[in-house]
Amino acid sequence: MTKENELSESLEDYLETILELQTKNTVARSKDIAERLDIKRGSVTGMLKKLAAHKFIHYEPYGYVTLTASGRKIAQEIESRHIFLKDFLFRILEVDEKTANDTACRMEHAMNKDTFKKFQKFVAFMDACPHRNEK
Repeated sequence: MTKENELSESLEDYLETILELQTKNTVARSKDIAERLDIKRGSVTGMLKKLAAHKFIHYEPYGYVTLTASGRKIAQEIESRHIFLKDFLFRILEVDEKTANDTACRMEHAMNKDTFKKFQKFVAFMDACPHRNEK
């Protein structure tokens, strides 16, 4: 089992959030992570320690949080799955944007890599279908 497969949905959410904050602000702070995930600041510390133990983040108490190379890779994969799934729900199924985003967030954690690759092929097939927009 790889480290990625061992990550809980919650830890994946942390990685994705840290990537988002790091992209926007260069670094993430535990205060910002707590605010973004809508949780108490004290809850963040334990999770950051777990991510640091896995060597997915650089973290010191009261300091900034940044992703390691392996943490960044996993976070970008999660973010990519999220964007793809949201696009499918919004563009193809015509689900409203907020619902598409919330549903994609849940789906991104539940779908394994092989299933996701097959799903991507299916969406590519749907996009290429000349009869797709006929009603």
